[in-house]
Amino acid sequence: APAGRPRFTGDAPSAAVVGGGLAGIAAATGLAERGVRVTLYEGERNLGGRLAGWPTRLADGTTVTMSRGFHAFFRQYYNLRGLLRRIDPGLETLTALPDYPLRHGSGLHDSFARVPRTPPLSALGFVALSPTFGVRDLARMDPRAALPLLDVRVPEVHERLDGVSAHDFLARIRFPEAAHHLAFEVFSRSFFADPRELSAAELVLMFHIYFLGSSEGLLFDVPSEPFPTALWDPLAGYLAGLGVDVRTGTPVRHVRPLPDGRIDVEAGGAE
Repeated sequence: APAGRPRFTGDAPSAAVVGGGLAGIAAATGLAERGVRVTLYEGERNLGGRLAGWPTRLADGTTVTMSRGFHAFFRQYYNLRGLLRRIDPGLETLTALPDYPLRHGSGLHDSFARVPRTPPLSALGFVALSPTFGVRDLARMDPRAALPLLDVRVPEVHERLDGVSAHDFLARIRFPEAAHHLAFEVFSRSFFADPRELSAAELVLMFHIYFLGSSEGLLFDVPSEPFPTALWDPLAGYLAGLGVDVRTGTPVRHVRPLPDGRIDVEAGGAE
């Protein structure tokens, strides 16, 4: 296909972006930078979605920021880092953590600090260094059944494995039980999914992204300030500079297609 234009010229179209989390802010940024007139709707009072933060008052009267959960900024999140460089070119607001420790209630523990970053040494290094995954465990695995871990193509991986749970796939390849509980259950539950419900295709994709599809390793960075200070307030200012109309506390109630191909958005009780 021929290359598109970098920006709209003449009468620029308008667009509504529903949701002010990472995906919505990234979409609004990409559209506005190309000259689209963007309105960003967020039902909550604060931007950020699952990474939102808001002020709250402690019992002693001190005002602090409450952040919603934890988020790891892995170094292979290239698009996310590209977005953050709009407001922080050197990514100075991110702080590197020295390790990604995994600890199970049974006492099992694992670390990624010394795992090599270069594939396939990353996967082999994890096996060699992990106290929950030894050489004997590797010998017991079914190599034929484990081939999907090495041959990852989208969308074929979904066609092959979406009907299989991550739990059943790991049992099929005879993945070590201790490493199963410690490593992959951590990942699945970070997506709020029980391993018996998580698609094996998603599991295989995660293995590929973090072990074999990237040389960035499994260490990550975290913001050195609360999410609003480090991310959302600066990004809101950047969007405002592009002319984006950011409407927080404005839930979208209806989206209706019009006969001329446009879309009508009803939000916050007014169109």
